[in-house]
Amino acid sequence: MILLVGCSKEENVPETNTKELGTRTVSVDSITLRPMTGSVTASGLLLPREEVAVGSEISGYRVAELLVDEGATVKKNQVLARLDPSLLLAKIAQAEASLSQAKTTANQSRAESDRLKGYEDIGAFSEEEIATRVAKAENAEAGVDVAQAQLNELQTQKQRMEIRAPVDGFVLERQVRLGDVSGQSQPMFRLASNSLIEMDAEVPEDDLANITVGQEATVILPSSTELQGKVRLLSPRIDPQTKLGRVRVQLLTHPELRAGGYAKVVFGQVSTPVPAVPEKAVQFEASGSLLIVIDDNNLARRVSIETGARNDGFVEIKKGPAVGTRVALGGGAFLLDGDPVKPISKASTPDDISDNADSDTKVNS
Repeated sequence: MILLVGCSKEENVPETNTKELGTRTVSVDSITLRPMTGSVTASGLLLPREEVAVGSEISGYRVAELLVDEGATVKKNQVLARLDPSLLLAKIAQAEASLSQAKTTANQSRAESDRLKGYEDIGAFSEEEIATRVAKAENAEAGVDVAQAQLNELQTQKQRMEIRAPVDGFVLERQVRLGDVSGQSQPMFRLASNSLIEMDAEVPEDDLANITVGQEATVILPSSTELQGKVRLLSPRIDPQTKLGRVRVQLLTHPELRAGGYAKVVFGQVSTPVPAVPEKAVQFEASGSLLIVIDDNNLARRVSIETGARNDGFVEIKKGPAVGTRVALGGGAFLLDGDPVKPISKASTPDDISDNADSDTKVNS
């Protein structure tokens, strides 16, 4: 018996675990200087440029007439209200009578004093009696002056029985009624001097550096009406709680401007070249904004930045890498520090290549 022994020959297959590491293909662009026209938007209230309080300088008299109401336009020295002069006229009549009496007494005392002149040397009257009569005449004349001063005061009060506007403007508020007594603590009227209403805007502290006196501004009213104005005043004080500063915007007169109303304002800024990148290059994390920087060895590196104005698809870089630095666009969202990349310039990137496309992984087996 011939035993046939079958021998099988195993084929040796070499096992290869080597793989060419994947390299992400990303579109890149550079940080460049671009003219950015930014703007600052704020809100606030419409207030009179200068508010004038008008009241009575004399107290204790009843308001007899009211000649203007809220919203009325008035001229300087125009009568706004009149007080009842009855009580004052009685005081004036009494003062005039007192003055007349004082003059009569003074004339009599002076005549008696004059009659003693020439008798000093002959001893007809004692020196004491002569001095007494002279003093009496002088006191009587002083009484005339006092009575005249009292009458003048009452005459001045008579002129002030009419409450007049101290400036041109319009009536913001009327706080007096017929029958009220003058001399109360609150004013009778509040006027907007020269009818000027301006905006008092609250602006964040960081944005105040971009606003200057005389700068153009657009005020937008709730009715969507847009009014052109100029920055008149920058407050030197920042609220320690809100970190907001106040900016006064001067406006021309307009029928829709109402004191106490709400409005928005947009402060235009001058176009200046600043470091900027496309918006898609900026990544956002909990710690803030960042860029994926591509170094000379085509390795990725995450760099935190501070952004500024946005315009035409670009973002200003206030703090970050220098101008000319290459940055990854949208495809860099998942890159980590040290990841190798295959950069493709944005200008040469085909439309059918996605920003986050990976290169094919080659496997040898």
